[in-house]
Order: sequence, then structure tokens, then C-alpha cells
Amino acid sequence: MTSLPIDSIESEFHQIISSSHLVVEAETGSGKSTRLPLWAKQHGRVLVVEPRRIACTSLATYLAQCEGQKVGERIGYAIKLHNVYSDDSRVVFVTPGIALRWYAENKLANFDIVMVDEFHERRWDTDLLVALLNTEQTHRIIVTSATIEGEKLSHYIDGHRMEAHGRNYGVDIEYRRTDSRQLPDARQLENKVAKEVELLLIETTGDVLVFLPGRKEISLVRSALKKMPVASDVIIAPLHASVCDEERQCALEVQSRRKIVLATNVAETSLTIPNIEVVVDSGLERRNIQRNGRTTLMLTHISKASAKQRSGRAGRVMHGVCVRLYGEHAALENVTPPELQRESLVEPMLAAATCGHSLESLDFIDELPKKTLLQASEQLEKLGALDANGITEHGRRLYPLPVDTLYADLITRMPNKALMEAMVDLTAALSTIGRIAQPSSDPESVERLNQQEPNLCDGELLIRLLRGQVFDGVTVDEQALNEAQLLAAQMRDIFKLPNLEVASRFKRQEWLTAILTSHPELVFVRRKKRRDALGNGSFEVLPARNTRFSDKEEAAVVLDTHSLPGRGVKQTLNLATVMLPIPLSLMIQHEFGEWIQGDTITGEEGVLSELRLEFAGRTLTTKQIQAKGEFALRPIIEAVQSGVVMPGFAKQRQQQISHWKMYVEMGLSETHVTIEHTNFESWFTHQLSQLEISDFQELDLFESDDFVFEGIPDWEYPEFAEKYPLEINLSGLRLDVEYYPAGKRVLVVYQSGSRKGDPKRKELPAWQGWKVQYRKASRLLDLR
Repeated sequence: MTSLPIDSIESEFHQIISSSHLVVEAETGSGKSTRLPLWAKQHGRVLVVEPRRIACTSLATYLAQCEGQKVGERIGYAIKLHNVYSDDSRVVFVTPGIALRWYAENKLANFDIVMVDEFHERRWDTDLLVALLNTEQTHRIIVTSATIEGEKLSHYIDGHRMEAHGRNYGVDIEYRRTDSRQLPDARQLENKVAKEVELLLIETTGDVLVFLPGRKEISLVRSALKKMPVASDVIIAPLHASVCDEERQCALEVQSRRKIVLATNVAETSLTIPNIEVVVDSGLERRNIQRNGRTTLMLTHISKASAKQRSGRAGRVMHGVCVRLYGEHAALENVTPPELQRESLVEPMLAAATCGHSLESLDFIDELPKKTLLQASEQLEKLGALDANGITEHGRRLYPLPVDTLYADLITRMPNKALMEAMVDLTAALSTIGRIAQPSSDPESVERLNQQEPNLCDGELLIRLLRGQVFDGVTVDEQALNEAQLLAAQMRDIFKLPNLEVASRFKRQEWLTAILTSHPELVFVRRKKRRDALGNGSFEVLPARNTRFSDKEEAAVVLDTHSLPGRGVKQTLNLATVMLPIPLSLMIQHEFGEWIQGDTITGEEGVLSELRLEFAGRTLTTKQIQAKGEFALRPIIEAVQSGVVMPGFAKQRQQQISHWKMYVEMGLSETHVTIEHTNFESWFTHQLSQLEISDFQELDLFESDDFVFEGIPDWEYPEFAEKYPLEINLSGLRLDVEYYPAGKRVLVVYQSGSRKGDPKRKELPAWQGWKVQYRKASRLLDLR
């Protein structure tokens, strides 16, 4: 094997591994991912945890070839939907999700050493796995990274810190901004990259690696590069999580012609891309963060640690160059924040519980946010996955499913096998990296598609595509479709459902009913005024451009969203990408929302009360009922307040309540009193409820004196009311009076009257020791 910088620590590694955990720090390209597993297998069976599937398969294949074996014999891998290893495999590469599921099954009893590679990425599943291993102390732990805070981590796991310095070739860093503080910028990115690459192809001889934030940008840059005069002389190879094996092989192997690799973060770590002389770094990535209470996928700047990782991809086999499309002193974060600090904790909490620990009890290298912990706990308890004793049987059923917890819960709550099949197939489509179907923008193609699938339902379209139906006006990503079909087959097997080829028909209305009754929070209705938006009472969404949701529809189940930063620091733009239109009648049938009591109607049928069924600020329907029971209280109170019934009673009691509040605030009550009712309506509602009065006929049995307000003692009240009147009538002037005991202030407010002048202080009560002010409209005057 070729000599690598990591080789300098081999003898020390073998001396220490048997007695201590290890934290191994070394630059990108030093050989950590390839050497350490081979060294470690001399001391036991090794599980190597890699953050990405493509790294697992590539590293296992490469190391097996180096040892002259077939992958799956002594060295193998296990990723989602695909296992290539045996009981005799001494080294098995897995993704963190697989590692956690194996941990839940038997606490990784089949392995002696667990190596967690590229820990600096700070994924929630790797953080959780290390926390579990650190708690149980049943395995030797090796944690590796190029940019981790080694001292902090070695203290956390009580391990030995090892560093490998040096690299085979140097890398020159160049910046392409005159303003040294210029941050990475996505505007016209494809043009900037194409221009840069065209120059570099002239100035250099090796291959070029371009770091871009996602598949969309890779596609745009690829198109821009194909327009270059030299395009026919180079190979343009995309590299991201969902590339096919052929594309991956093209990107990772030496080709007969010069190669331009367009990659996401997947190429930052672990992968060996040969012959790279130049790295072009956009300085951008897509990252999930918590924004205004929701996990949001944002296009954002990379950290300085990521920038270092990216530059390290050059200089592995020759002197390299890294061109950064931003300023040298751009204000980047030092490291990428851990996912546990910026994402929902629902998945980590369920995973920890399945592994026998509560997330709150585990010791993490960084403290978890208390608010996010509480939100996750509440959500899992609502799903029935957790209770006071920990994980429930339902939770154990949800966790092994290789999909999001919400989707897993929906599958388990389908009332029959046909609906469960439909939900399994749709969930498989939603859980696949990349979009399976892209509807055409051509009007004729859209019309043909709408005839084939008349419900204009994204969910039904995906289900039928998975089941093999072909549609006009839809561009299908065959690789994504194939992955979804494999996932659907796996889950159908778990639930003992028929094969995809003989999928059962299902009733759409029954399916929608099962979804919305299981998870009402997924139901959205159009806003009353802003018809381009839909709300569910907690937040709102806008239909994404690629959804088929019709302008004529009023409500939908929203099963997938894509969140982007909107205007302002705390705003979030939520785009609904998978929508299932539902009729308002279905929501009304299941009484979605809250019945709100409206106007009182008096007619030949007696006293009626109008009720409105309101959901997310939208009235779905109304009805009129007899004003009886709880719905009689409001009409009775309105009648009393208006003086139609018991004239003058409401005003008298309101004055008593106002005086009582003053009395207490002035400290005149002999005992400590809590004021329960601050107005007539709340007090009288309580009185009616206590007396169980439920209609007007029952009210006729009572006189106003039967409703006594227990406030200022009877022998004190007349004098107090005279001293502190609430209304004052002067010649040509009617005034209301407000008292503020805390500040010893009286506010006299103009109500009506023909007098042009202001009231005189001598016309008013004495109010000794009180400051007296007069207000008319916006004018405020001190009266002396």
C-alpha cells in the first residue's frame, strides 16, 4: 500500500488500543478511514460507522480489493436496503442508522471495537451512538475526525488522543473576491463556477472537484459546463447521495480523460477521489436548522472546519489548489453546529428509548436544548410511543421501520390491509432521496395527466407510479423510483402485506378519513383572504410549484413540506410538496375545529343560538340550535346586559364589581382577597352555572335580588359609592370616572354633553390626595 501520513502512528495505535479508547485526529486525505479499520481488526471484530451510504460501500469495496478479497467476505458493509457481509467479516462498514438499530437489538454484542468516523460532522445519530457506547462501556471506541476539538472529545470519552501530522502534497488557497469579507453567494453560481473551471482547465492538468450545496445546483452547473468549448474533452461526473453505481464509479475512479466532479458534502470526507488537483469551493451547503420552532432546510454558509475539509480533497496525489468563491476573511462559523442543537429531537429520543435509555439521562458532549427536548417528549407521548415508563409497545413497533416516525405511525394506524398497503407505498416514495416524479409544465401534457389521475392528488400519483403505472406528462427519476420500490417491498414484508406486483385497491375517501382522524395536524384549509396560503392553526404553507393541488380545492392533507427562510429573521416559508386534496364536507363530518357561539336569534321558534365550526380561522359551516344548556348562557347574559330582562340589574352589579376591585386595591379589605371576577359577564356566567340555569324559562323563576354580589359590606358600600362615583352628571356634561389606586390617580372621561368648556375641579368630588385628570378625545388635562 502507498505510504500515508496516518502510518506514523501505527505502532502507538497498537500499543494503546487494547487498554484505552482513542480519539484520532488527522487531516483530510491522511488515510484515517482506510488504515484504522485494518489496524483495529487485529484486536477484534470492528464495526466502522460512516456518515454516508456512499462512503460505506466505497470504503468496503476499496479495502476488500486491497486485501485481495471480494467485498462481503472479510470486509463488508450494511446500508439501507442492502447488506453485503457475513458472520466471518472482520470489518463491517455501516451507516449510523444501521448501527443504532443493531445496538437496539443486542447492544452490538457481535463486535469488539466500534470506530465512529468523521465525528466532526456531528450528526445526531453518531452523537447518540457515542453517548450510548460511552455510557455502557462494553466496547473499545475509536473516534476519528480531521477538525474535531480533540481535547474536548478525549476528555468526554476518557480516551487517548492521537494526532497524525503532515500530508503528501501541499495545497495553495486562492480567493475570488476583491472584498476579503465577502460571504459565499448563490446568485449566478452556475456561471461563476463554469467561468472558473474553464480557466482552471487551461492552467492545470489534473481533475477538478467542485463543491456545491445540492442536486439542483449540480444540475445547473452541469448544464453550464456542457456549453464550454472544451466540454467534449472532459467528463462531467455528478456525486451526491442518490447517484447510481455507474455515476459513482465514474466519479471515484481514474478516467481516460480529464474529469470534473460536481459534488455535495458527500465528497468532503471519507471518499477517495483520485487525481484531484483543483478544488472549487462554493462555500455553500444545505443544512437543517431549528427556525421559529420548525426544522428548516436552509441554504447556508459552510463552517471554517468544512472549508478545511474541502481544501484537503486536493493535494492527495499531487500539489493542489483550492479556489474559494468568497472572501479570505468571510465571517464563517468555526465549526458546523451539532444536529442535536439545531433539529427536532423526536427521532433521537425514540432511538434512545429503544436502546434502553432516556435521551435526557444520557451524557452528551454538548448539552441538549431543554425546549426541544420537551417538544419531542410531548410529540412522542401524543403518538403513544412513549409514556411515563419509557418506550411503549407501539414505540417499539415504530422504531425499526426505516422511515420518519410520523410516517411509521400513519402506517400502523391504517384500519385495514388495503389502506396499510397504500400508506406503505406512499411512505416509501416520501422517504426516498430525490424526487420520484416531476410533472410537466406543458399544458397539453398536464391535461392528459389530469385525465389519467383526475383527483390531482400528489399522493395517489406516487402510489400508482410505485405500482408500475405509466403516466403522460410526468418525468420519472428511475433510480429514485427503484429505491422507493425496494423500500416499499421491505416494509410490505415487515407488515406481511402482499407484494407490490399484486397491490390491493383502496378506497380514497376511506384512506383520507384514516389519515386526517389519526393526525389532524396534517390537515390544512385555505386562508379566508390569502387564498394562495393554507393554514392548520399552528402554521401555514404555500403549495410548491411542483404540487398538483388545484386552485379550486379548499383543503388538503399535507404530508411533506420543504421549508425555506422567508423575509425577516424569524420567518419561515413552508412549501407543501406532497398534498392530498380533501373535501370540506369530510372535515365537517368529523367536526374539525371548534364550535364557536355566534349571534342570538329571536323568532317564532323561540331563542336560537348560531354556532360556527371554525378551523384555522376559517368558518367551515354554521348551524342554529335552541338556546339551551351551555348555549343558553350567552343569550341570557346578552338579554340581561341590554336591559331586555331585569332592567338596570347588569349596570348595578357592574358598578358593585368595579367598586369592589377598588376597595381591594386600596387595601381596605380586612383579609387577603383574590378577585375572581373582574366584570359583570364573568360573574353572572358563574352565577347562572352555579344555579344550573339553562334556559330563559328557568330565569323567570328568579328575581334580581336572588343574584347577590358579595363585595363591599352592605354598611360600608353606600358611603364608598358616594365618595367614589363611577359616573358624574354636570350641567351640560356627562362624565365617566376611572380610578387607579396604585398611583392615586382619578381619570375623568368625557362621554357626552353640550358644554364647550372643561369641568372645573370644584365641581367634582373632593378626592383628597388624588391626582385628577380630564380626558376628551386625545387631549389630557390636569385639573387643579
